[in-house]
Amino acid sequence: MNTVPSIPHLEAMLLLRDRRQPWPVAKVAERLYTTEQKARKLLSDLVRKGIARAREGDPDAFEYAPTPAQLGAVIDGLARAYATHLVEITHLIHAKSANRAQRFADAFKWREAG
Repeated sequence: MNTVPSIPHLEAMLLLRDRRQPWPVAKVAERLYTTEQKARKLLSDLVRKGIARAREGDPDAFEYAPTPAQLGAVIDGLARAYATHLVEITHLIHAKSANRAQRFADAFKWREAG
């Protein structure tokens, strides 16, 4: 088992899930207020975890593709929790203690793909 490594990973994952379309790296970077280099790393991590895939024929675009299907169900639950506890989670994310934010990220585990 692995954990969601960071809040940006969580946000990238939910972005892909919520708008099921191919996302160019530049658009992900813009939406997450980060650099294209960091967005590419986040997306590559999601691909390795079986949450996303590079769009066929366009290695600069990524789409939501959880594998196995049970992973998609876990992510759906995470999305519901994030939507219903936004204030609490926002406070947690912005807490001065990195440990609190990491504990939140650690609460959502994912399995290695393949």
